[in-house]
Amino acid sequence: MRSYPMFADLRGKLCVVVGGGRVAERKVASLLASGARVRVISPSCTERLRELGTHGEIELVARSFEPADINDALLVLAATDDAATNLLVSRSAGPHQWVNVADRPDLCSFTVPAVVERGALRIAVGTEGRCPGFARKMKEWLQGIIGPEYGEHLNFVAAWRTRARTLMLSPDSRRELMDRLLDDALLELTRRGDRAARDREAERFAAGLLGRKEG
Repeated sequence: MRSYPMFADLRGKLCVVVGGGRVAERKVASLLASGARVRVISPSCTERLRELGTHGEIELVARSFEPADINDALLVLAATDDAATNLLVSRSAGPHQWVNVADRPDLCSFTVPAVVERGALRIAVGTEGRCPGFARKMKEWLQGIIGPEYGEHLNFVAAWRTRARTLMLSPDSRRELMDRLLDDALLELTRRGDRAARDREAERFAAGLLGRKEG
């Protein structure tokens, strides 16, 4: 059975990370960047996790995992180097919870993809948990061909999409405008840093659509 890919809104949701090493630290950083409430369960942890706990950015519980630790969690991530603990975490999760165990896709109800980020543009690469190394390889390849201009061009198109709703255009004309804004020629102007030419072309095309409607 294939997994269902999605981007989840974790703002204000409790996520529990079991483990206090470097892998756990990376998972905590990603969760915090997503606005999640984070609880870390581990008898020992990295200096960075200790700092986050001291400053109240995470809830740090300095002891071994107990099943009750995840009762109120939406998302649970096991990242310890102890197989028995990771197994206990997986078995303790209820059917209403999502659990991930590092390097054990058979114990997961979700897997974490490799992600390429260019501003608001996020490209996720997954392998159904079969080979994380292959996902990392694909991520490195994508990083080489998807430059920062893609994130900038996304912002440009998104701003025009919002503006297009205020223009007196038919649905077909709005789609035509969006297709033009997504054209590779405008993306190339963004890549070259010629934003003035790009903006003029967008304005010219939008004015043409409005003029066609008036005619």
